[in-house]
Amino acid sequence: MAVKAQDKAVQYRLHVKTGDTVQVISGKDKGKVGEILRTFPKLSQVIVKGVNMRTKHVKPQQDGESGQIVTQEAPIHSSKVMLYSVKQKVASRICYTFDDTGRKVRMLKKTGEVIDKK
Repeated sequence: MAVKAQDKAVQYRLHVKTGDTVQVISGKDKGKVGEILRTFPKLSQVIVKGVNMRTKHVKPQQDGESGQIVTQEAPIHSSKVMLYSVKQKVASRICYTFDDTGRKVRMLKKTGEVIDKK
């Protein structure tokens, strides 16, 4: 059986990482700001804290226990989020530059703020 090119899983390069603060730029949650909890590079999706909330009805597991309604974040496409500067309260694209030690870092284009700090 031959493997087709469309059957292979493609891993996309995301412009955001886990822990980044982002702003949603389209969809029902447009304008919301949150932190990235998890990334899915193969699907090009991210989970943002407090964005795209879904409710799930959970049945009781034991006798005498009551059922509950659980809310949790669902993934959204990475193209719908933009990095956000908490200091200046503005969303911006990123560019890559080198710091004084020669390490490649991510920088916000609008503010010049360096995101990668280690």
